[in-house]
Amino acid sequence: MPLDAKDAIELLKELRSLTADENGAQRVAWTPIWLKAREWFQSKLRTLPIEHHLDSAGNSWTTLPGASDKTLILGSHLDSVPNGGWLDGCLGVIGAFAVLRRIAEEYNGKPPITVRLVDWADEEGARFGRSLFGSSAFAGTATIDQDRGRTDAAGIRLEDALANCGVSIDSIGDAQRERKNAAAYLELHIEQGPVLERMGFPLGAVLGTKGVERHAITFHGQEAHSGSTPMNARRDALAAAAKLALEIRPIAMKHPDAVCTIGSVKTFPGIVTAVVGRCEATLDQRDLNADVLAAIYREAQNKSAQFAKEEGCTVEWSRIWNIAPEPFHPALIERCEEAIRETAGRTHRLPSGPLHDAAEVSRSGIPTTMLFVQSLKGISHNKIEDTQEDHLQLAMTAFDKLASKTIDWIRTS
Repeated sequence: MPLDAKDAIELLKELRSLTADENGAQRVAWTPIWLKAREWFQSKLRTLPIEHHLDSAGNSWTTLPGASDKTLILGSHLDSVPNGGWLDGCLGVIGAFAVLRRIAEEYNGKPPITVRLVDWADEEGARFGRSLFGSSAFAGTATIDQDRGRTDAAGIRLEDALANCGVSIDSIGDAQRERKNAAAYLELHIEQGPVLERMGFPLGAVLGTKGVERHAITFHGQEAHSGSTPMNARRDALAAAAKLALEIRPIAMKHPDAVCTIGSVKTFPGIVTAVVGRCEATLDQRDLNADVLAAIYREAQNKSAQFAKEEGCTVEWSRIWNIAPEPFHPALIERCEEAIRETAGRTHRLPSGPLHDAAEVSRSGIPTTMLFVQSLKGISHNKIEDTQEDHLQLAMTAFDKLASKTIDWIRTS
């Protein structure tokens, strides 16, 4: 029985009209618009022979019971960043719904294994800065003690916002119970980058999510008057930071998938008439290979020390956050490639630079993979985010084939 991809795309458009304005999607987690989106989505599921509940972390679970308790999970997230795109996250939820509906119809409500659809709570972390909130609770990697004191821009505590949505922060660890009988997890998502478009591929199989090393780097020099201090007598902290900002490009480009980004620079005293005495920068480094990630981190450290010495400065590093690379399951990656070839004729393997709920699911030991669809201009987290409709149809068709192949894999494993 064929999947109705065109109807799924119309649902995406309906969701956009319901929860977006002229600036983009506004489905920020733990807000009324997000709750409205979830209620709308549940209204689309009521005709199916399913069970629905929210777990202790606010993840929304829809279950189609099967002849076996072995379970295939399909999922993504409905929440968005402020002024976000119309496809980020919700494509995976609506695509999973289309697959679930097709399976329910094909098997008269009783598939050979159990199939579950999950809408993860607060993947983006847009309001409180805690990304992958619901999936980390599911995976057992939640950080309750650090998170309970988080506040939004208005000073509202995360703990209170959760309570307003019926979630107790002290109980979110109970979401791990949802892992029972889980045999595989699949997620459909837009690429959010330019790789597939540049190669002319509509779809790609995801190898895993890159690990991240994120640091604050502070160069210390000497404040001095910009008019009276000769160039050869300056200890300019910005000059050292600028050298590093340029050097991280060749450091990353030694490796095919590595990326390095200095995303912010602050200077002190920060006035036009003073040599910079202190410069604070942030560095984000990512790669799927843990050895490569460690290597580019060490090389950036060594270069920062070299540039600090050249400019008569000192340098300090402080880790902001890090996460290990998370490779996806080889057998599911192969089936993803098969599904893409059968649908689009050709495929490409690529790592994901952005983090996804799939990484937390994989970290819990559940076999996982993702399927990417091309993003126009590589733009996401922006109102101009878009994908060609024929590519969206291909993506949902390939995702459906991947689900069928995974069901067969689970049954015979």
